[in-house]
Amino acid sequence: MIAAPPRWYVAQTQPNSENKALVHLARQGFVAYLPRFLKRRRHARRIDVVAAPLFPRYLFIAMDMSTQRWRSVFSTVGVSRVVCTGDTPTPVADQVVAMLKNREDASGFIQLDQRPRFNIGDQVRVLEGVFSTSIGIYDGMPERDRVAILLDLLGRKVRVILHSEAVATA
Repeated sequence: MIAAPPRWYVAQTQPNSENKALVHLARQGFVAYLPRFLKRRRHARRIDVVAAPLFPRYLFIAMDMSTQRWRSVFSTVGVSRVVCTGDTPTPVADQVVAMLKNREDASGFIQLDQRPRFNIGDQVRVLEGVFSTSIGIYDGMPERDRVAILLDLLGRKVRVILHSEAVATA
């Protein structure tokens, strides 16, 4: 009899314990997958790029329900619960995990599409820099992480390119 390949299931972790759960699941012999992406974080007038979970508090676990002692996942350090239907874990389609892994770069981070948060013509407020507290008009996204806005300076509209995190809806 040919053994079926393991299926993917979802576990909810305790707050900020995704990495702790990964380590303890690996110690028990489970294959776990935590999709991560690079997130820009602003703190104390600095912008840092940090690794963050794509789905905070959730990770995927590959389990063979017929051969593995899967109930031990419920008491794993860092794991809060397993997503179940009744008493049995609910499998996730293999294509979901495969699609996430296909979007990873060489460093193992998911590449997210950069889409503008504003429509052309929307009013935006500059949050930092020389033009902080200025109100402008969103004019597009010429580069991946930069936005163009029109500011009214000295009686005429001037196009200014800023980092996308430096502007917010007015």
